[in-house]
Amino acid sequence: MSQTRHVPVMLQRCLDLLAPALDTPSPRTPVVVDCTLGLGGHSEALLSAFPAARLIALDRDKEALRLSGERLAPYGDRATLVHAVYDELPEVLARLGIPKVQGVLFDLGVSSMQLDEADRGFAYAQDAPLDMRMDQTTGIGAAEVLNTYPPGELVRILRAYGEEKQAKRIVSAIVRERDKEPFSNSARLVELIRDSLPQAAKRTGGNPAKRTFQALRIEVNGELSVLERAVPAAVGSLAVGGRIAVLSYHSLEDRLVKQVFAAGAANTAPPGLPVVPERYQPRLKLLTRGAELPTEEEVAENRRAAPARLRGAQRIREEER
Repeated sequence: MSQTRHVPVMLQRCLDLLAPALDTPSPRTPVVVDCTLGLGGHSEALLSAFPAARLIALDRDKEALRLSGERLAPYGDRATLVHAVYDELPEVLARLGIPKVQGVLFDLGVSSMQLDEADRGFAYAQDAPLDMRMDQTTGIGAAEVLNTYPPGELVRILRAYGEEKQAKRIVSAIVRERDKEPFSNSARLVELIRDSLPQAAKRTGGNPAKRTFQALRIEVNGELSVLERAVPAAVGSLAVGGRIAVLSYHSLEDRLVKQVFAAGAANTAPPGLPVVPERYQPRLKLLTRGAELPTEEEVAENRRAAPARLRGAQRIREEER
């Protein structure tokens, strides 16, 4: 069963960050949201570590929801699983009649299942149809992006989402090849990238296709635009005292999370006020100094943890009406 190979990243640190908000003697049941359910590793740990808490878990991938549903079945009605993209959190909570929550967790990595199921096309290490959609019931796949986007748009995507310095070189090779035959499988794209890069570029940073695959995945799933909406929405859904923890896996995600947290933790008063009115006071307190990294031991045990960056924040004030 695929759950056995799924090792949640920085699990104990995430639990420790959220614990003060979820482990409190309160007459009301604390609610924690796992915005990225995946195979349910973090969700199961949250339900187990905080026996009083209720879990709301979101995923856009129906297969992930099915597998996690089996895994979390022992927790009964303490776990509510919802087919939704994480920027839909406010609508999901409104539908469930939950005004505010005590904890939110995001694990923004591609789930182990999506990487390990060959036919999803996320992994560059094995040949598969170029799909990369997290929700396979909607939107266009990576092959269609490669075969139909204008060259300038492909260059922009590879540079912006993959931070690929050789974007122009790769895209001209893609355009040349797609005119002969449209792309359908990952192995052909990996080979083309290898062939189009200069020797020096091949020697650094692991598989040379990694950045292009990341860029295509982000484009296909609209990941950064979704995240731009989702993190502020999650902060907005926190009760005072509530906590949020976000695991990012590349600098684009981490930068976005950092900006939202920094804005929330900033004093927004005009300069020169002798006393800062309440409405200008920070709404968030940062719980991590910069981004925390996994330990060397964890990376040795679980190589998927290597690029992880964790940031946490606590809600300390209501919005001014």
